[in-house]
Amino acid sequence: MKAVIDTNIIFSSLLKRESKIKSFILDPSNELYCCNFSFIELFKYKDRIEKISELDFDDIIDSMRILFSKISFIREKAIPPEIAKEAYKLCSDIDEKDTPFIALASFLDIPLITRDKKLISGLKRKRFRKVIPLDSVLV
Repeated sequence: MKAVIDTNIIFSSLLKRESKIKSFILDPSNELYCCNFSFIELFKYKDRIEKISELDFDDIIDSMRILFSKISFIREKAIPPEIAKEAYKLCSDIDEKDTPFIALASFLDIPLITRDKKLISGLKRKRFRKVIPLDSVLV
């Protein structure tokens, strides 16, 4: 599967040594993309990840290294401004922080996988169909 994933999926995959989410990211048949913005979000919540994770700090860093090697991170500046503006219009009344992920999904013409129910329902109301709930892709 080719898809964009949001920061929350990466965040969740860092909480346990083994999980369905981590297996999904590491599955060689998946081609996953994410925004560079995720690095900022993950750094912002690094203390929280360490606090609620079942892993020690070194294991978290090792997991990040492995997971990041399976995800292609794309700079937001690579997305044409008109696509970014359209994504902002879609997200502005749902959650502006999701704009880069919607823009990337639109730019690459692939779905966004998320567990954000508010985002999923808000985008579906606006007839944006390139969004898939995480639960529907986990085995």
